Amino acid sequence: MPEALFHATFPVSPATVFSWHARSGALQRLLPPWRRCTIRSIIPATNAPSVINDGGRVEIRIAGVPWAWVATHRDYQLNQQFTDTQTSGPFASWTHVHRFTSIDNRDNSACQLTDHITYTHGLATYFLSGLVAKELTRQFAFRHQRTRWDLRRHAEANLAPQTVAITGANGLVGSALVPFLTTGGHTVRRIGRGQADIVWNPSTNQLDPAAFAGVDAVVHLAGESVAQRWTTVAKKRIRDSRLDSTALLARTLAALPNPPRTLIIASGIGYAETDINDGICDESAPLGQDFLAQVCREWEAAAEPARQRGIRVVHLRIGMVISAAGGALAKMLTPFRLGFGGRVGSGQQWQSWIHRDDLVDVIHRSLSDEALSGVINAVSPTPVRQHEFAKLLGRAVRRPAIVPLPAFAVRLLFGEMGQALLLNGARVHPGRLLACGHQWRYPTLAEALEFEV
Repeated sequence: MPEALFHATFPVSPATVFSWHARSGALQRLLPPWRRCTIRSIIPATNAPSVINDGGRVEIRIAGVPWAWVATHRDYQLNQQFTDTQTSGPFASWTHVHRFTSIDNRDNSACQLTDHITYTHGLATYFLSGLVAKELTRQFAFRHQRTRWDLRRHAEANLAPQTVAITGANGLVGSALVPFLTTGGHTVRRIGRGQADIVWNPSTNQLDPAAFAGVDAVVHLAGESVAQRWTTVAKKRIRDSRLDSTALLARTLAALPNPPRTLIIASGIGYAETDINDGICDESAPLGQDFLAQVCREWEAAAEPARQRGIRVVHLRIGMVISAAGGALAKMLTPFRLGFGGRVGSGQQWQSWIHRDDLVDVIHRSLSDEALSGVINAVSPTPVRQHEFAKLLGRAVRRPAIVPLPAFAVRLLFGEMGQALLLNGARVHPGRLLACGHQWRYPTLAEALEFEV
């Protein structure tokens, strides 16, 4: 029977690491971005506090695999171990034991996590045995690295449990932020249409102020995607989705007798004047004149009622988010893996970016660091020119990046949006984050892409 054994050490107690795994969101944080996985259900046993207690059940669908992966939990020992066993899926059998042991018996200040997996190949995996072993090594390196960073961030912030209301909780950033917060012991309340904890509709000014009772902070991530052809109608949707929602939130929170202490609003680096030279755009850089710059100006101004009320408002001007789970990178992966990737236009335009986990960290820091308010450039400290971006992505997927996309083709295919998002660029500098000593998980693009793909 094949087996695999993986070890990781963490500078926190076994109880801390165990609690992280027991909380809602742990499974989401442990799923690798390069596997398209959908969690169909997470069902704790009756009266059990967590799905990892005996009898807890999870069901996952993996893209390209015809069988759902269903596992149940057993052998639960508080702060020591739990086991998940496949009850249906591609393997004939699968058992994964998670053990948590103290490295320093005097004060339990460090933990070793041991993942011990034994399995039997089924018909579906028998001829892929070598790939299975390789994939396990890859996945557990990812799992342990993300867990280590998440635990470190929560320890650094030392933030008392908060209740955080989030718009756009199901989007690219929100779907990472929510499980990060819940595994840290915080409570998340989703703001959205239909089935949500707080129901709203910005186009009709629907938002119940009473629903914010007990909320400590609000994170506003929702907005119409800018990655579409900018027709007159699309521009109106993009603008209105940001201005109407931000204004509604700001007015509602400002009118509360006990408003949340913090309002964090996603903005964009599109505020900056584009430049292919070496000019650096920090938070004080002048505003650009194009459509996105004007939207950013009005978007940030719409939060004024909250500022006047004394709420600490943070505007995160976000660069390209690096994640294989969605956004620009996900769209680029297929052509690059097929060998059709390359520079866009001249390739000299600056690409300012941030890894999705680093963006989650910046939002988390904005929740805990009272010194942060106003505009914050949420980007990596190492922007690259677009031709360098293409070269590094080609290297990450082990393909040449030699097929250019000419500027005229970009304009023909995407119009004004293509010019603004693909052919223009700015060298955006995270001056305020650097000044407060912030550390990035993935400060270079090579590190970010290696982790993702």
